[in-house]
Amino acid sequence: MADDYENTETGAVDSETTDTGSDGDGEADLPERVADEAYRLTRRVREDDNDVLVLYPDEWVEDGVAQLERIENLDRGVERPLGGPGETDRWEQTEAHNRELAETVAVEHGEVHGANAHALADFMSNHYAKRIETATGDELAEFVEEYFPRNAWPSDDQKAVVEESIRLVFECAGQPVPPRYAE
Repeated sequence: MADDYENTETGAVDSETTDTGSDGDGEADLPERVADEAYRLTRRVREDDNDVLVLYPDEWVEDGVAQLERIENLDRGVERPLGGPGETDRWEQTEAHNRELAETVAVEHGEVHGANAHALADFMSNHYAKRIETATGDELAEFVEEYFPRNAWPSDDQKAVVEESIRLVFECAGQPVPPRYAE
């Protein structure tokens, strides 16, 4: 079946034969070329200041505005957040990477640092969907000040070395530590 997807900002339409069935998670499959072009062209800012990719079938849109009465199946429209957490569609790969990095810290630097690294892996994977070594200083501060004491149930030994553990995680990843955590 051919569907037209309109760029709601420029009105450009891209027709391509595609199966608009579900990909298993209830969202329409998009041709990669269509999604890439939409990411490049279409951004809509909402009240919460998050950029969102918006793609609607052509028949839903008139003069660049989606006509709600024309929407027969919501699964045919696609909205994807462009800002905020990392690549949530790659969460499994990110989680596996973070887990492997935490395990490397445990093997090379011991159980206490390993436990802290695993807590950091939980935090970065689940709250930001990002690889640990891409964490910003602010994200690491949030981990140390908020997440770690409330959610990791750290021992006194873990609490005493958490910032050192962060440095060791970045060392094992071969990346520089964000300035707040550099020595």
